[in-house]
Amino acid sequence: MKFAQSSRLSNVSDEAAGPIAEEVARLAATGQQIMRLDVGDPHPFGFEVPAQLVREIAGTLATSAGYTGAKGLLSARRAVAQYYAARAVPEVHVENVFLGNGASELITMSMTALLEDRDEVLVPAPDFPVWTAAVNVNGGRAIHYRCDESSDWYPDVADIANKVTSRTRAIVIINPNNPTGAVYPPEVLTGILTIAREHNLIVCSDEIYDKILYDGVSHTVTASLAPDLICLTFNGLSKAHRCAGFRAGWLAVSGPTDHATSYLDGLATVAGLRRCANVPAQQAIRFALDADRSGVDLALPAGRLHEQRDRAWAALNAIPGVSCVKPQGALYAFPKIDLSVYPIRDDEQFVLDLLLQEKIHIIPGTALSWPEPDHVRIVTLPHAEKLESAIERIGQFLATYRQ
Repeated sequence: MKFAQSSRLSNVSDEAAGPIAEEVARLAATGQQIMRLDVGDPHPFGFEVPAQLVREIAGTLATSAGYTGAKGLLSARRAVAQYYAARAVPEVHVENVFLGNGASELITMSMTALLEDRDEVLVPAPDFPVWTAAVNVNGGRAIHYRCDESSDWYPDVADIANKVTSRTRAIVIINPNNPTGAVYPPEVLTGILTIAREHNLIVCSDEIYDKILYDGVSHTVTASLAPDLICLTFNGLSKAHRCAGFRAGWLAVSGPTDHATSYLDGLATVAGLRRCANVPAQQAIRFALDADRSGVDLALPAGRLHEQRDRAWAALNAIPGVSCVKPQGALYAFPKIDLSVYPIRDDEQFVLDLLLQEKIHIIPGTALSWPEPDHVRIVTLPHAEKLESAIERIGQFLATYRQ
């Protein structure tokens, strides 16, 4: 008897799986060096976790051996509630804060508790693929709204409005955005929230990069503009605090929750199914937020991330037939490849060919729900010289590439 995977996985895509990832594993097993421009993990690129954070976790290990409650440590949840209260978010009660093994786990949990079969969730295109996967694997349908490259990758509010149906339950906002690096101004967020208000939608705001901002751009917490809406705000320590492997994330539910008690009970039930998030990482959350020890300095003009963003952006735009909107935040560039110059019909095959020839690993745009094979995502975490060199090699490969 053969055992097949669940049919629920038939429309689930994972940027870290598939033929490209398999080839990366094969090359690594043979000892070949690969330039990893695929995953936004700061640690392998020399961004060390703050020493104080490590000491805090180490000092609490002896008291971290048991389970916490399903929602997480009270001290950490209280610190999250206070963090958002200080950012003008109303009605964040400590009982409505959930801790998780990174924000990705909480994204999946939030959809498990919300969706019935064929319910729809509006998700940006391009997207962080965990959102689309979390919707689809829970029986829902991810409906992708367009982000507009010609308008600094801001969401197309008219397109969002056109895609709301009677089955729509929620809308996802990723801000700062992965993969485009866009940071949305308040007026863009307000336009999206107006639609959510008109159609009684839950707002899911993924803000994991809220501390990684360039050129003096400021970040607005979505929930601060929507005191009358149920907002689910997702964040964690993985990026700004450079500890992705610790898996420390949180979900804060704000707004009037009287009519969402059943949903919150469902979230608590789902949280209990995994008993609790890892406890040592939970211990770090209160310390990190109370002290506000973040990686924001890295994005200042004298910091590494700022220089790497600048030089990657310039190097990409220097390639004939390639253009890139300048990222305002996060850790990525999402350049466009002119298909009239480079006849790419399958961006996954292009990325695989690049990997095999140049040993550079990037992500095809179609893996991020972009509809055309004309974009790729590049992580801007390597030191500027290595990043520039890798992009130049991509340009040289493009110049000779023919499918």
